[in-house]
Amino acid sequence: MSRGTARDSDLFGHPRGLTYLFTVEMWERFSYYGMKALLVLYMVKHLLQPGRAENVVGLAALKSALETVFGPLDVQPFSSHIYGLYTGLVYFTPVLGGIVADHWLGQRRTVVLGAALMAFGHFLMAFEALFLLALFVLILGNGAFKPNISTQVGTLYAPGDPRRDRAFSVFYVGINLGAFFAPLVAGTLGEEIGWHYGFTAAGIGMTIGLAIYLYASRTLPPDVRSQVSAEDSAKPFSRDEWRAMGALILLAIPVTFFWATYEQQGNTIALWADEFTDRTINLVVWSGQIPVTWFQAFNPFMIFAFTPFVLVLWHAQASRGREPSTALKMAFGCFGVALANLVLVAAAISAGSGKASWLWLTAYFVVLTVGELYLSPTGLSLVTKVAPARAVSMMMGVWLGTSFTGNFIAGYLGSFWSTMDKDRFFLMIAIVAALAGCAILLFVRPLQRVLKH
Repeated sequence: MSRGTARDSDLFGHPRGLTYLFTVEMWERFSYYGMKALLVLYMVKHLLQPGRAENVVGLAALKSALETVFGPLDVQPFSSHIYGLYTGLVYFTPVLGGIVADHWLGQRRTVVLGAALMAFGHFLMAFEALFLLALFVLILGNGAFKPNISTQVGTLYAPGDPRRDRAFSVFYVGINLGAFFAPLVAGTLGEEIGWHYGFTAAGIGMTIGLAIYLYASRTLPPDVRSQVSAEDSAKPFSRDEWRAMGALILLAIPVTFFWATYEQQGNTIALWADEFTDRTINLVVWSGQIPVTWFQAFNPFMIFAFTPFVLVLWHAQASRGREPSTALKMAFGCFGVALANLVLVAAAISAGSGKASWLWLTAYFVVLTVGELYLSPTGLSLVTKVAPARAVSMMMGVWLGTSFTGNFIAGYLGSFWSTMDKDRFFLMIAIVAALAGCAILLFVRPLQRVLKH
């Protein structure tokens, strides 16, 4: 199959396969973020309460292990650590999923395996005693699915095709469409009707995504693995290939801390919305309290609302020869997250002992979203451009692994929530994000010479 020709274009001038990958990723993210929106609230308010926690297989052993490292843990810090472990490990296993695809199964079969495991894991959440097993299955499934569907976006385009960066921005909108509807549907069902209704909705979403992918497989190009000859695959990596992979790994270190701060939105930001935010809203057609999980929809909504404006800005900068390099965009992304947390510092100070207006959270998500758009999709595109073809899924897994260590750190940072003044907590998060941006700035020029992007 030809890649990216006029004959197979149907989505803003992009190949037909992008439409399907966009839709599949949308449903997969619906399932992931639907479950994620409920996870901390579910643990704090229900699962880890006395009388229930004792029935969860393996939970006592996990708590004992964590307390060996971090000391005694109450419900909220314990929940934060579980959240960090889960959201971290879903971004560790993509390294393994990339290796499996590159060397054995190929991208298509690995994606199918991952989607099936994730659907099964969501349905397992219906059984409280199997909570940790469900998380484990979801972790394995995400590892198989995530790096390989992202890699397939890149394979739709020939080397040097200028549409590739824009394709990942379009793909990123699909991610966030799913993330937007997830808390509104799964989150509302779980929070207002019953926790397991929300988890079931997440499982149904993943099942729909799997069905669409199976139907769409005929529109996708061959696996990258099948395009690399056995002779080329057996050759050692060249010096330039090693330099490119090393540069990606070097850039990944500060990006890790971006995710450590960004991922507070599903952890401590949810607690801020629940305990310290005045969620009262009065509209002409409706008035009441904004559900806590709905705030998890703010960021993805703003992603697809702001993406066209960011793309127009980059295009205008490029026409003048002033578009920032990928590394510089990523530094800007880190500074955006730092500024977003400074907004909440101001909110905490202004609220004092009372509750802050929900408008502060809205401002937080506006700034956070702009920062994310500068970092996340550009990073995905960069990997597909500079990683060796025979290792592209593995390197995509390594890149996604920044969220693995980032979420571990996020869980650790979140454990300070209950013991720190909230203005100081958000200031701490802002400082970590700003330092990550400064670290990237130190490497902009050397990285640009190696990556050439």
